[in-house]
Amino acid sequence: MLDRPNRQNDLDPLPAADRPQKARTDQDKVTPDPTPMASSTLSVHGGEDKQKPYHSLTTPIVQSSTFTFQDTAEVLRFVKDRDAGATTDREEYGRYGNPTQRTAERKVAALEGGARSLLFASGMNAITTTLLTLLSEGDHLVVTDGCYSRTQQFGREFLPRWGIETTFLDGLDATSLGPALANAIRRDTRAIICETPTNPYLRVMDLSQIATISRERGIVTIIDSTFATPINLRPLELGLDLVIHSATKYLGGHNDLLAGAVVGPIDLIDEIEGTRDVLGGVGSPHDAYLLLRGIKTLDLRVRRQNESAQRIAEHLEGHPAVERVYYPGLPTHPDHDIARRQMRGFGGVVSFDIAGDLDKTGRFVDRLRLPYVGPTLGGVESVVRQQSIFASSNPDERRKLGVTDNLVRYAVGIEDVEDMIADLDQALAGL
Repeated sequence: MLDRPNRQNDLDPLPAADRPQKARTDQDKVTPDPTPMASSTLSVHGGEDKQKPYHSLTTPIVQSSTFTFQDTAEVLRFVKDRDAGATTDREEYGRYGNPTQRTAERKVAALEGGARSLLFASGMNAITTTLLTLLSEGDHLVVTDGCYSRTQQFGREFLPRWGIETTFLDGLDATSLGPALANAIRRDTRAIICETPTNPYLRVMDLSQIATISRERGIVTIIDSTFATPINLRPLELGLDLVIHSATKYLGGHNDLLAGAVVGPIDLIDEIEGTRDVLGGVGSPHDAYLLLRGIKTLDLRVRRQNESAQRIAEHLEGHPAVERVYYPGLPTHPDHDIARRQMRGFGGVVSFDIAGDLDKTGRFVDRLRLPYVGPTLGGVESVVRQQSIFASSNPDERRKLGVTDNLVRYAVGIEDVEDMIADLDQALAGL
């Protein structure tokens, strides 16, 4: 267990040694693979048994909310094993676990190089459940620049209800991150949550620096790594404690499921699982199955999106109708050196400023033929959004959020890159 000094209250008033422990299923057992595998192989095989029920090649959907017992003796054995924290090969109730869900959790853990993973009903549910597990009345949270707006909202509007204070760090860069973080940390700081790359300007945090500062003080570090994916970045290897994904995005990859995941060491994941059991935000078996199917092609999709996004960013940077391009793979990006040092790829999102105002930018978006207009990213289809109008209809509020009216976010799909570039060109030419 990580040392968290001066903790005033816990969600569970009993010491850890005295708590009834949930029985661990065989699917939770962690057996290190003596032969490390590449991400493409892990995407296909990671976390899955070679022999599956009914001799199926794919993991079946176990569409059941309840798991029955043969007789009273079996119930007693199960309860005894559960209370002792022993391994069992069965489930009890759908809110506590499901075989399809467990397989998806093992696959996500394998991709991130973590000991355990938990599946949630959404990425936001993974974030809120994790924070409610780690934080209690009198604790302090640090949120770094660029975290998801709903994560910031949770810190501003909800955590104060339980006596938890949050410090938000804004305007960070490579040189200011360390001093700002050190100054923000207090005696009662329990956790730091960050995100990289950020939305919409794709800023990249120096994760090793965050890990070093927090580890010295016994503070738990959490990262929302949705934009990066485990193909491009593995934060646990850089010293962070917990990795969170909106699995709705790249992990699922087909815009047909809602799910979230958190990955980390067994002690922390066990704690978060206990909170999930109470709050009830477990992912469904069907979404778990869709997630397993989507991850099979994760490595292929992300590598294709990395390549296409780099080409598009380079092309737009030289276009006279574009004022500025934000992409970590460009040397002109302020965090290019950090991204090159800690990432394997620069991601599938390109943001850029059109040379024009709100109306002109809207006309450009409407002239695009390939991408859908929408709020998401990470799927096989390209999706574009004029960032400001999604943020707010109020110009003053948009300025307060630091989002310009001419900013466009282009989430690259797996279409042919030449077709995407030609489509961008024709839309820009018509302005």
